[in-house]
Amino acid sequence: MSDETPISYLALVVGTPVQTSSGEIFGTVGHVLQVPELDLFDGVVVHTEHGLRFVARDQITQITTTAVHCSLTDDEAANLPAPEGTAVYHVDALQDVGPSLTARLGRIFRREHWTEEK
Repeated sequence: MSDETPISYLALVVGTPVQTSSGEIFGTVGHVLQVPELDLFDGVVVHTEHGLRFVARDQITQITTTAVHCSLTDDEAANLPAPEGTAVYHVDALQDVGPSLTARLGRIFRREHWTEEK
């Protein structure tokens, strides 16, 4: 028995499964695209076996605590476009941790801790 409680896109967790209309999981949530100033949900970027793909808000029928449910067929999900726009970066908090010389130099010279999401 699963908990299919509907939630807001603001509560959506990275790694949540994304399903087609047939219930087939084709990826997991990478991040939510939004315009916070307008409280506007634009869609989600999904990690798939073929790389990052974009699912627009009008293709999403419901967001629950266990999955993002889409109106896409299995074929449509397989042919989703890659997201466009500027690259997304994430902090790599463990980059300069530890006693190694590389880590020490990274801390001394304040090396960037950002990695590009692929």
